[in-house]
Amino acid sequence: QGKTTADAMGDVFRGLEIVEHSVSAGTLMMGETLENVSRHMDTYSYRQPLGVAAGICPFNFPAMIPLWMFPMALVSGNSFLLKPSERDPTAAVRLVELAHEAGVPAGALNVIHGS
Repeated sequence: QGKTTADAMGDVFRGLEIVEHSVSAGTLMMGETLENVSRHMDTYSYRQPLGVAAGICPFNFPAMIPLWMFPMALVSGNSFLLKPSERDPTAAVRLVELAHEAGVPAGALNVIHGS
């Protein structure tokens, strides 16, 4: 089976919308400080990276789902481990190659295969 060309293009374009959003996510992830919430009480929130994030992708959305996951993880300061579907790994592997060509540091975005 497979996808029509229109479905495949929609898959990629919906994923690219998330990539565009993740470019602006840095300003959304700033911490907050509220002073004098109560007498002698201030509140602070810090947004810090988790470390390593992972994602397992289904076969029916081989480009969109990885694009939903790894850009936000990388922008958040996490490294990412991507496991594409063993039935259709090519799109996810190519996205990772493109990310590395674009300057993502070695070891920040990795792919593992298997069932």
